[in-house]
Amino acid sequence: MEGLDLITVKEPNSPMSEAYRTLRTNIQYSSFDKKVKTVLITSSGPGEGKTTTATNLAAVMAQGGNKTILIDCDQRRSAVHKMFNLSNTTGLSNILVGETEMEIGIQNTEVPNLYVLTAGTRPPNPAELLGSEKMRNFVEELKKTYDFIILDTPPIIMVTDAQILAQYTDGCLLVVSSGEAEIDSVIKAQGLLKKVNAKILGVVLNKVDATKKRYYHYKYEYGEKSKVKTKKK
Repeated sequence: MEGLDLITVKEPNSPMSEAYRTLRTNIQYSSFDKKVKTVLITSSGPGEGKTTTATNLAAVMAQGGNKTILIDCDQRRSAVHKMFNLSNTTGLSNILVGETEMEIGIQNTEVPNLYVLTAGTRPPNPAELLGSEKMRNFVEELKKTYDFIILDTPPIIMVTDAQILAQYTDGCLLVVSSGEAEIDSVIKAQGLLKKVNAKILGVVLNKVDATKKRYYHYKYEYGEKSKVKTKKK
């Protein structure tokens, strides 16, 4: 696999890959009343690693035996196809406007059980397209075939796409870049998700300097309470 940041495939035994597997486990056990099948990944701003998180999470989901599909919903700055070296000629937008069939748009990857739907041709109205009834019905249709559906969406503060999609997903992950993200922006991002009654599964702290901090953190919020798990290398 020649993907850019797919460490879960290149180095499956690394501490970072183990962190993604822990994230997978936390998501799977985040709800006892309803199985989490659709997970939205977003961030407060650009460059925080949401696509890296989405692709690696999708990989470990598939490695765990779950039939998984990763959908690039960032119609403005699509990047998932680059991570897997796939064509972006036909993708999500083309399916939603009726230019191609779902079976043609969804692509296989070298990771068993993992499928990718790239963003496709950039539409003039991304928010309207993602907020359409066609998109909602499309996700519902995918649930019949796939165990997990992961949506990589644009930064939530910059455009409304993530807020729109969050309304019909089972949970959301907010990716925060350590030492880069502004606290006010993270709080605002959380507020925007709560505004549409999105279920926030947790926060992924990304880009932690492992050379200075000989540990890594996982933080998940349940209502007003939070838990922090720390594991030494």
